[in-house]
Amino acid sequence: MAASAYEATGGAVPDWLNKGDNAWQMISATLVGLQSVPGLVILYGSIVKKKWAVNSAFMALYAFAAVVLCWVSWAYKMSFGDKLLPFWGKAGPALGQKFLLKHAALPESTQHHADGSIETPMAMPLYPMATMVWFQCVFAAITLILLAGSVLGRMNFKAWMMFVPLWLTFSYTVGAFSLWGGGFLFHWGVMDYSGGYVIHLSSGIAGFTTAYWVGPRVKKDRERFPPNNVLLTLAGAGLLWMGWAGFNGGDPYAANTDSSMAVLNTNICAATSLLVWTWLDVIFFNKPSVIGAVQGMITGLVCITPAAGLVQGWAAVVMGVLSGSVPWFTMMIVDKRWRLLTVVDDTLGVVHTHAVAGYLGGILTGIFAEPQLCALFLPVTNSRGVVYGGMQVFKQIVGGLFIIGWNIVVTSIICVAIRFVIPLRMPEEQLLIGDDAVHGEEAYALWGDGELYDETKHDKHYSDDGSQGKFASSGATQVV
Repeated sequence: MAASAYEATGGAVPDWLNKGDNAWQMISATLVGLQSVPGLVILYGSIVKKKWAVNSAFMALYAFAAVVLCWVSWAYKMSFGDKLLPFWGKAGPALGQKFLLKHAALPESTQHHADGSIETPMAMPLYPMATMVWFQCVFAAITLILLAGSVLGRMNFKAWMMFVPLWLTFSYTVGAFSLWGGGFLFHWGVMDYSGGYVIHLSSGIAGFTTAYWVGPRVKKDRERFPPNNVLLTLAGAGLLWMGWAGFNGGDPYAANTDSSMAVLNTNICAATSLLVWTWLDVIFFNKPSVIGAVQGMITGLVCITPAAGLVQGWAAVVMGVLSGSVPWFTMMIVDKRWRLLTVVDDTLGVVHTHAVAGYLGGILTGIFAEPQLCALFLPVTNSRGVVYGGMQVFKQIVGGLFIIGWNIVVTSIICVAIRFVIPLRMPEEQLLIGDDAVHGEEAYALWGDGELYDETKHDKHYSDDGSQGKFASSGATQVV
């Protein structure tokens, strides 16, 4: 009876379907989705100043929803469909039953030798296209949400509504097709296991570029921007960390041995990086910072992402040490001394936690990538890191530079174009007030916030014996 559960029966269970792979891929997609909603929604709403809690959380929530619709309408095929240009696929919808129920395939992923013979056949995971479309969708969505971290606390929400589909279309799809969908970097052999370049380097550079064009927060917010709820920040960070099992574990497109290796390496690197960042805080500032630990956790997760299933466990430890120290140095030391970094107001330091950590991870992948592990995942045979006698690190540097250059140019064009239609930055009166002015909503209704008790809007207060209590009988306005 147990074996019959895995047999092809036709109809909804065709002979090419592997139920285990399909289940794992859908679970992985759900885990990545939970990183965004509610993970980053909670983290963003908690790590910012109280007056920006609603706006920050809503920017993340809106981006997720907008990406889903754009992805299935045109962006999926631009990222994983038929080639239009060496770095871009042809746009088209991914909505029809005929397309979504067929055997998943990445049409441009066939790798050829120089003589034209097939080196690695086309990638055809053992589940339907619907699973592939959704799995890749949540990656696209989280990239926009990470980018938003650079412009929290001042970007005009209406401008953000325009920015999301434009950046997804003209920036994200290019990186995704080039490195994953069968574009020129994919066939050259640049390694990006799960998005160190496609997601993190691109969001960090694009976020920093967008922050430049939007402009800084008001002086008061920039000088003092304490988190409004540290414990909820930890809750959001925890969802981010645990969700990374789907982030890196789902990218072999199968529930295989390489997936297991990727999940273990992810946790090793994240834990090491968190500890190193905390130790550095203690050594240099004499205080272990919770927010610092969260930053260290994130840089570890980001750094291992391009390498997760390609390096050995000891390399994951080394990468954790470097991801906990190099971005710490750029954020704590370089950020305060390099004029460009002091002028551009990157609210959550996304350029450090994602761009620096992502590029660092990509370069370290070129150093530590193990040949046997590479053979389990990569289309280009005999790929290996410098430690194993390869020259992969050169490809990694060039691939990263392409992502950096494309994002600076295209993000700038998008911001300038939007600026002709609507201001990128909120009006000063909204910047001073925050959520209440922008959305007419506030994150918390707390005693002592200055709100007045209005008897016309609230029921009268009665004591246990039925007589009117002091709020109603006194006729006085009470502070709630």
